[in-house]
Amino acid sequence: MDQADVQRLARYNDWQNRLMQAEIALLPPQDLTAQRGAFFGSILATANHLLWADRMWLSRLSDVARPEGGIADSLALTDGLSEWSSERQTLDAHMLGWAEALGSADLSGDLRWWSGASGREQQQPKALCIAHMFNHQTHHRGQIHAMVTAAGGAGWVSDLFLMPSQ
Repeated sequence: MDQADVQRLARYNDWQNRLMQAEIALLPPQDLTAQRGAFFGSILATANHLLWADRMWLSRLSDVARPEGGIADSLALTDGLSEWSSERQTLDAHMLGWAEALGSADLSGDLRWWSGASGREQQQPKALCIAHMFNHQTHHRGQIHAMVTAAGGAGWVSDLFLMPSQ
């Protein structure tokens, strides 16, 4: 993974989150909080978890403040679509700026952190952690896509090669 890869994935993340936001905004509010059998239950809870996790990873990799609480608390990070959309756009703008400012040294070496998910200290290559952050985003957006289409929404295109201005 090099700087160009990180920048491309940050652009992809921003593009996908904008498309996702547009689609979930078309759903009735009750559809956002309806339990749909997904790991985190609802569309909004999964979107909140994804926002929380991106903050968590960026707090380890940049100057983003660490989010409060743990994974269980992540599901109620925002109160609704309006707040989530605003927070998501702000974080995605930060992620784009972070990716643009990366140097090769930022991708080398190890990252050490305390993981609430594993309950212990972790140490992994920074590049692997960055790849994980983007992979985690794609995983949960896929879950949201499935819940949106199950709720009657149209979904959105997610193919990386179709991203504008790649």
